Amino acid sequence: MSPSSATAYAPATVANLGPGFDILGLALAAPGDTVTVEHSETPGVTLIDISGDGGKLPTDPEKNTACVAAYHVLQAAAPGTGVRLWLEKGLPLGSGLGSSAASAVAAAVATNALLGEPLSRSELLPACVEAEAVVSGRHADNVAPALLGGIVLVTGITADDVFRLPVPANLHLAVITPLVTVPTAEARAALPETVSLHTMVHQTAQVGMLVHALYRDDVILLARAVGGDRVVEPARAHLMPYLREVQTLAGDSGALTTIISGAGPTVCALCNTVPVAQRVAENVRTFYEGHGIRALAQATTVAAKGAVVRHVE
Repeated sequence: MSPSSATAYAPATVANLGPGFDILGLALAAPGDTVTVEHSETPGVTLIDISGDGGKLPTDPEKNTACVAAYHVLQAAAPGTGVRLWLEKGLPLGSGLGSSAASAVAAAVATNALLGEPLSRSELLPACVEAEAVVSGRHADNVAPALLGGIVLVTGITADDVFRLPVPANLHLAVITPLVTVPTAEARAALPETVSLHTMVHQTAQVGMLVHALYRDDVILLARAVGGDRVVEPARAHLMPYLREVQTLAGDSGALTTIISGAGPTVCALCNTVPVAQRVAENVRTFYEGHGIRALAQATTVAAKGAVVRHVE
């Protein structure tokens, strides 16, 4: 007998990791989005409710990433059937934490669980990619880590293009989100159309060093590579409030390096102990609020497993 309902949680993600634009991403242990689905006699996806978004997300199932992902899972595993869907946002919108991807992944995993898990995690990736395409293009640097967990290298949009990388044992993160919006489209528009050969060589060297650092379990070297971006962050820095001041403060508080998470405005500081990550998170949050900007902040780690099924009945 198949379940009558299923609930899944998918984590926030940090894409790019400095020089790895659109090819690197990691899943965070917290925060994330939650989706619940139930069987419906109406084919397709019926969106029942969204909470936590302040009424900002589209309610049209064809434009909501959770609904699109659920629909594609149904098409792949149980065409002609339907679900009712509830979305609980735990992530701020337009924050650079893979908010749309988390919704898509949570919905795909919940729908698959409701159907008795006919699809593997890798087989859920296409549904998540199609959902992400609705809002930010067909790429997997957020949906892949949210779905699979850990740190991933993404060289395309299929499961064969996604490679799990080692996670250093003492990698801790401080994640701070100033509550201002930086639309992904605006952040992408700020990027240069061309880069010099010299810059390209430097950038690819940083990506190579980053992967090497992960395999060496070397957080110090990882921070050096992550902080070596000369293309994306310099082009986007003007969109992030007080970015340079925050990076300096985080460093003074013990962070190894501090980068823009995805398209921003969230910043992510790499640290090597829990107390340092906690101190950086609190100091940067206090800095933002001292400048009239509300901010969310927490110390966290890399989520090893990605999305999880929380409830099936």
